[in-house]
Formats: sequence, C-alpha cells, structure tokens
Amino acid sequence: MPTSIAPTTVPLPSREHLEALVADILTEARAQGATAAEAAVSFGSALSVTVRLGEVETLEHHRQRGLAVTVYFGQSRGSASTGDWRPDAIGETVRSACAIARYTAADPYAGLADPDRLAREIPDLDLYHPWALTAEDAIEQAHECEAAALALDPRIRNSEGGSVATHTGLSLYGNSHGFCDGYPTTRHSLSCSVIAQDDSGMQRNHWYSGARDRVDLETPLAVGQKAAQRALRRLGSRRLATRQVPVLFAPELARGLIGHFIAAIRGGALYRKASFLLDRLGTAVFPEFVNIDERPHLLKALSSAPFDGEGVATADRAVVSGGVLQGYVLDSYSARRLGMQTTGNAGGTHNLIVEAGPLGHEELIRQLDRGLWVTELLGHGVNPVTGDYSRGASGFWVEHGQIQYPVHEITIAGNLADMFQGIVAVGNDVDARGGIRCGSLLLERMTVAGE
Repeated sequence: MPTSIAPTTVPLPSREHLEALVADILTEARAQGATAAEAAVSFGSALSVTVRLGEVETLEHHRQRGLAVTVYFGQSRGSASTGDWRPDAIGETVRSACAIARYTAADPYAGLADPDRLAREIPDLDLYHPWALTAEDAIEQAHECEAAALALDPRIRNSEGGSVATHTGLSLYGNSHGFCDGYPTTRHSLSCSVIAQDDSGMQRNHWYSGARDRVDLETPLAVGQKAAQRALRRLGSRRLATRQVPVLFAPELARGLIGHFIAAIRGGALYRKASFLLDRLGTAVFPEFVNIDERPHLLKALSSAPFDGEGVATADRAVVSGGVLQGYVLDSYSARRLGMQTTGNAGGTHNLIVEAGPLGHEELIRQLDRGLWVTELLGHGVNPVTGDYSRGASGFWVEHGQIQYPVHEITIAGNLADMFQGIVAVGNDVDARGGIRCGSLLLERMTVAGE
C-alpha cells in the first residue's frame, strides 16, 4: 500500500464562473441568430477505490466538466456539447448547434419551457456534504468492508471486492427567458460483493449503501457483513417445477417494478403510443390501497431537486391516489405533444414514495404462506408496449409462512398491468437508497417457470 497519497479533494469552480459561462453561451447564441437558447454547465470530481482480496485493484480519480447548448431558430432546434470551456470552444459549440438548427425541420412542439413555469424561489435541499476523503482513507475503508465479509464465515471463499466512492459536483442551467440557477451536490457510496462456497456450489451476492452525506452511510463493517450474509443464505439453492404462485418482491426489486410503471407513464412513451398504460389517466391501475407521491424537496434525498432540467419548478404531487393514476411524467415537449402541461420532470422523477403498509418483512412472509420470495432478478425481459414481463430470478421458497430453502435458475412471468392490479400488500420495510422509495410488494399470482 502506498505510504503517502495526497488528498483528492478538488475545489469546485465558483458559481459566478459558471454563471458567466452560461451568460456567454446565451449571448453567443443570440449573436448567431438564435431566437431562443438554453445552456447547462457542469463540473464534477470523484474518487473511487476497489480493494479485492486485500489488494488495491482500482484507484480512480475523475474530473469532469462539460457544457451543452440547445438553440432555436423559431421552432427548429439544434444541440451541441463539449468539455472545453475556452471562449473559442464555446463559440464553435454554439455554431455547431446553430448549423444543426438551420437544417432541421420546424417542430411545432419544440421550445423552451413556458416562462411562468420556471422556478423563482430555490429552496436549499441540503444536497451538498463534501467528504474530504484521501485515497489512503478510501483504501482503508474498502479494505475494512471486504475484510468484514471475508471474516464472517469460512464459507466466504472469494471476493469481487469492497468499494468506496465519492462524487462532488456543481451544475447550472440557464435560458433566454432570463432563468439561471444551479446548486452543488454530493453522492457517496460503500459496496461489497463476495462469493460463498460449500459442497452445493458457489453463490455470489452483494450489498451497498449510498447517501448525500457520509454520516448517513452504513459502516464498512455493516456493508461487508450484510454482503456475506446474503451470499451465505443462497447456498444450497434448488430449482422449482413450473407453477403459479404468489410472489413477494424484496424492496430493492419492488422499486424496479415501480420503475416500469413510471416508464409507462412518461410522455415520450405516451405520445409515441408505445406504452401499455395508454389513456389510463383517471383510471385505477393499482388496488385502492396503493398511493404513490412525488416529493422533490426532501432534504438530503438522492433524487431531490428544486427545479428540473428545463428550469421548471418542482413540487409535491400525487402520481397515484387510491390506486387511480393522477398524472403523467412530462417535460415541456412531451406535454405539448399530449396537449397538457409539464409536470416538472425533464430529466426524470424526483423521489417517488410508495406509501408503506402496516406489515413488515416477517409478516409478509407469513401472508405469502406458500410461494416465492424473490431477492434477485436477471435479464431485461420487459415489453413496454404490451406490458409482458419475464425475468430470470432467484430467491427463497416459502411454505406455511416459513422460508424453506433458496431457489435459483427460474423465470418469473406475467403482465405488468395484471401484476400492478394484483398487488395484495405493500411492506413497511422501505428501501430508501434510490429515487424510488418502496417496501416489499406481495403479488397475488405469477407464473414461475423452472424444471
């Protein structure tokens, strides 16, 4: 291990510097004849370390900066980007965007977000918590994480490594409506992946922790031990005969199901008529106990944002209330295509919260009674147009409300529309590590294909 490695903290450029860059881009766009323009400037620095079997496998420092500009000549649009902030590079990038716009057919739906939808008050969402992490410290924490996993049980025979990563960034967005704002953010993570082995074979599993603030991360010891425990419980996995049974999705997988729902109500899928949830606004798509809210202003949350990628103010809203679809996920362009208003989702959603039910994990296993608890999914067998769903899976077979044995090499299949309607319980074991916060989801029935 190196005896001395310099600290890796890279100071962020000043906000005033980025504001000046945005102003220069917009001024250049006007000078080249654009009737409207928007620009985004970003800077980021990161450190990531992976230790495998006690040795440093990777040590990476990243520093990234970029700018992107979109110009409009009437309703003809052109975009270009670069990582070079020099004045001549800015001028060339704007010229490239203008050249594209001049040769692009007019699109009646193209244009900046409506001025009255732009954010005027920018709340401080507590998203910036830099971690003064040296490479030496990162190596030590990654080593501690992996060592905790390897020491837990002699059946942990191999490792894919313990990892630590930290990222700090500052981004600003501005447009010719006079909007210009941005904010710094941080994101930190710890992870570990190990392999357990006994006479039945080998099984791999992992765990990770992520947060805006390092004090909210799980400890390296906890992450490593949880990765090992998850690998150990997979030993002795069996296959199942094909059957139809209730299925319980673990929280980290349940949020993926909600992700498929969100993809189906995005404006792009809707105006292209490429969604199985076309024309479902105001209708029941889940049982009436299911409520899904968007909460963009949660302090320290990983998907919080005071405004979206077009400068549109974000706000709390109900996406699903009493099982009924209340709103789509729209940016300005897709909203115009659909004859609607933007929902402030240019660039994605911001903290989707699936309301937790009263039952914890053990109670859900008892309610499952006889069926499959799914803890890992493989492949990408989802058709967004029809809703057909088929994924490789592994997990645990449950009988009489008790876990019996691990299972693998199976496929679970159904149709998302039926699966959503077939939810019978939402757990209170919420996974808050991403932009969708959801507990376990118990589904009434799916096809499990095996032997």
